[in-house]
Amino acid sequence: MMHNQLSRRNLLKWSGAGATVLVAGALLPNFGISPALAADLGEGDVGVLNYAYALEQLEAAFYSMVIETPYSGMTEEETSWLTDIRDHEVEHRDFLKTALADGAIPDLEVDFSAVDFGSRESVLTTAKTFEDLGVAAYNGAGKLIENPDYLLAAGKIVSVEARHAAAIRDLLNMDSVAFAGDDVVDKNGLDGALEPAKVLAAAGPFIKTEVTAKAFM
Repeated sequence: MMHNQLSRRNLLKWSGAGATVLVAGALLPNFGISPALAADLGEGDVGVLNYAYALEQLEAAFYSMVIETPYSGMTEEETSWLTDIRDHEVEHRDFLKTALADGAIPDLEVDFSAVDFGSRESVLTTAKTFEDLGVAAYNGAGKLIENPDYLLAAGKIVSVEARHAAAIRDLLNMDSVAFAGDDVVDKNGLDGALEPAKVLAAAGPFIKTEVTAKAFM
């Protein structure tokens, strides 16, 4: 695959299997790391998918840690739900890396020092942050996707991301309306949307590698 070219066939195959966060990069903040360690996302749809790949790396790393170091009192049902989400995130990360080929950004260094992986509340609250961000970020990024096939895939992906968000919210507040609370769903029954700068403000503390998007700035 040529540099900065995407496999349309692979993307369409992935979209049919169910997927998660796809967020476009624009006006990304500098995380304070040396420019030599920066990962630039690239241009156009490659840049959009590289940003998705960056967030998939973050989520895959987080849920892998959750399963490797279960919090105190994790039930069999919770383990099953979180393992399924972990598997989705790992598959999405690996798919994007393959699809982007030599256009993919490098592996990012993450920092979960603020998360207490022994605490159910800490783990699930962090998971809720990631999943709610994924839905809102994806909703805010559709306008930046140029290829209509990718936009179609995006519509399929965000529905899966919303399922993750609802599942995590239900684990935090079982048998409540939190799965679609008014903090994420408006009076018209619509999910919210966030611009990339706001998404990165929340995700940034968990990413140590500087991520830049020269083409979008």
